[in-house]
Amino acid sequence: MKARTFRTWLDHLQSKGRLAVINKKVSPDFEIAAVAKKLDGQKAAYFSNVDGYKVPLVSGICSSRQDFADALETDEKGIIPKFSKAVSIPKPCRLLEKEDAPVKENIITENIDILKTFPIPIHHEMDSGHYITAALFITRDPETRKQNVSIHRLQISGKDRLGALLLPRHTHHLYKQAEEQGKSLECAIVIGVDPLTLLASQASTPFGVDELEIASALHSEPLETVRCETVDIDVPARAEIVIEGKILPHIREPEGPFGEFPKYYGPRSDKEIVQVTAISHRHHPIFYTIIPAGYEHLLLGGIPREVSLLESIRQTVPSVAAVHMSPGGTCRYHAIVSIKKRNEGEAKNAILAAFANSFDIKHVVVADEDVDIFNMEEVEWAIATRFQASKDMVVIHDAQGSKLDPSTDNGLGSKTGFDCTIPLNSEPMRYKRITIPGYDELNLQDYLSDDASESKRESFETDKVLT
Repeated sequence: MKARTFRTWLDHLQSKGRLAVINKKVSPDFEIAAVAKKLDGQKAAYFSNVDGYKVPLVSGICSSRQDFADALETDEKGIIPKFSKAVSIPKPCRLLEKEDAPVKENIITENIDILKTFPIPIHHEMDSGHYITAALFITRDPETRKQNVSIHRLQISGKDRLGALLLPRHTHHLYKQAEEQGKSLECAIVIGVDPLTLLASQASTPFGVDELEIASALHSEPLETVRCETVDIDVPARAEIVIEGKILPHIREPEGPFGEFPKYYGPRSDKEIVQVTAISHRHHPIFYTIIPAGYEHLLLGGIPREVSLLESIRQTVPSVAAVHMSPGGTCRYHAIVSIKKRNEGEAKNAILAAFANSFDIKHVVVADEDVDIFNMEEVEWAIATRFQASKDMVVIHDAQGSKLDPSTDNGLGSKTGFDCTIPLNSEPMRYKRITIPGYDELNLQDYLSDDASESKRESFETDKVLT
């Protein structure tokens, strides 16, 4: 399986010419981020020579929809159905003994210094420091013993101390429960897992679902896990690095600013603190970072949101065919929806259902099935030719939005929906798309000459007819 582990996936990328190996010495301060950003969407970047470190670093391992399709062993149209099925039917993991888990090959419990051990980058000009951006953050509900997996930005705040941005979701809920009892919450920070486990961590699920079990379903076999050394957490056994720790109760320290997915900085404020208790890693570990606001970051958040959005709209408009959280909308703010319209008003219902799915969604475009919603030129064409603001626009003011959207008033803003579907009673020729018979089947290479010799080109200058 291509995506069985982090390393088998890197082997796959290399075999496909999708891995750029950079042997030149690079600085973790901005230079790594700059090079990886230049390669964004084209190739993953593997840095073998990070200044001051023996540990290499990689970024961009899944920066296109095709990458995720390859990891799921399907095509781009099959991503959402396959992910949705795994979310609906999680499968148990397989707990390994310590000696069978590669991530246990090296264990550090004393003299911990995270920044001296791993090449953690500074990404943006105004970032407050070095940030871990691509780690699974795993906690456990002490009552149900179900684990929760998510990703949070983690600032290096000391040798064995991390500042964490915990948004008001499942991890934050578990932490507040512990804090109210004056207790810390155990956690494990896992770096360097396969793309399927990474994707599973972003699934939108009810509280109490273990995302590692979704990863098991995506792999079609139990995900191998192992118990941590100092905390009661199970982690992927073939990960590159695990940082164990506890989120301390009633302690907040400054964190940020940090460049986030909207391509603006999240502000500095007091955040929760993780006290590190142990580190384990494979022999010759590979550090992994995600460049914020790059395609990898956006798609990793966008694809699971598409699954949730599709299911939400389907409850209201059963004929919904597909949804797309577009990169131009940071895979959070813009939703494009394809429906097979059977009744007038369904497009507007789809718009309202999309807004109800996530407060992040700001603009929704609903189009007919003939519009390729993954092609933004097609979407723009549908807006240009099938939309009239006087009757096709839905506007909602003073709605909750994203606080990271700088155009809002601390998250409060307007939302707009665009009904770009064709009226059902329109005359057949009014919206009939122009076509050229035979265009789709035509092979252009059958009509192009491979002979581009200088003598052929010179014949134009001599007024001779090409033969």
